[in-house]
Amino acid sequence: MTPLRQRMLEDMQLRNYSPLTMDCYLRCVADFARHFGASPAHLGPEQVRTYQLFLGIRRGGHGRGDGCGPHDPGV
Repeated sequence: MTPLRQRMLEDMQLRNYSPLTMDCYLRCVADFARHFGASPAHLGPEQVRTYQLFLGIRRGGHGRGDGCGPHDPGV
C-alpha cells in the first residue's frame, strides 16, 4: 500500500467513515489516477477539474448521485 493511500485510509478511519464509504472513496481516487495514468500524488487541482468535466460529459451532465464515480464500464 502506498503511503498516500495509507494516509487517506487512516484519515477516514479517524473520522469514523463506514467501510463502504472508505471503499467507495478509495475506488474514486483509483479511477481518477487511472484516468490520467499517474499517481494521485502527482495530480493537482487542474486534473481534478479536468476529470470532473470528463465525468460530466461522459454522463451527459448527470452524475450517478452516489458520489462514487463510474464502476460500470458501459457508463
